[in-house]
Amino acid sequence: MGLIAWILPVVNLRRNKAGSGSRIVLCAASVSACAVSLCLQIFYTDHLVKIEDWSALMDTSSSVALVSAILLTVTILLNAIVLSSYFRKN
Repeated sequence: MGLIAWILPVVNLRRNKAGSGSRIVLCAASVSACAVSLCLQIFYTDHLVKIEDWSALMDTSSSVALVSAILLTVTILLNAIVLSSYFRKN
């Protein structure tokens, strides 16, 4: 889902004749894919807490936090670039 969140804005930028509706729909789909990805990660962390797998939580928590922040930041930046290019053309 995280890769989809990054691929959709890139596809959006590569399209030459994208209408306003399709650009906004692809941006919304990208942000939604990012949100679903982060939500699934939260569910997995909750699962690890419920089964009391503390070693897995301790081993992965800092990496998961870093990767989640990177996913969110890059997704926001890519979609901001898409939207700014759209508004610049109009």
